[in-house]
Amino acid sequence: MDKLYGTNTEVMARALDGLSMRQKAIAENVANADTPHYKRFEVAFEGALAKSISQPGAFTVPVAATHPGHYRLDGPQSLDEFQATVSRSGEVTMRNDGNNVDIDAEMTRLAQTNVTYNAMADLMKRKFSGLNSIIRGAN
Repeated sequence: MDKLYGTNTEVMARALDGLSMRQKAIAENVANADTPHYKRFEVAFEGALAKSISQPGAFTVPVAATHPGHYRLDGPQSLDEFQATVSRSGEVTMRNDGNNVDIDAEMTRLAQTNVTYNAMADLMKRKFSGLNSIIRGAN
């Protein structure tokens, strides 16, 4: 997609994918707010996306993590390698049933995610509207 529409469009598309995954995870968390021993899901993509776009074509040396405490230095080096990660939260629960979903926090995360998603979608719409105007103006 980046050759035809530019790298910004590809970055926004990847961000929309990550935000969509986050919305689904939050919906699952909310749906299981009363399920005993349920651990909430988290979706992380911002760091990997930032790394993917900040080092285009950068030379990297693969680094092996030989101990669980080591930081992972290798990661996506291009948008083609970018992938959002979904993981279970290890947050300590204060509830007797072992569930760590805080419905108020989830609804706040959902609102933040929706605002960001809508802003990104609006930027994409404006980009394609501009391209459409250019194409129609060329006739």
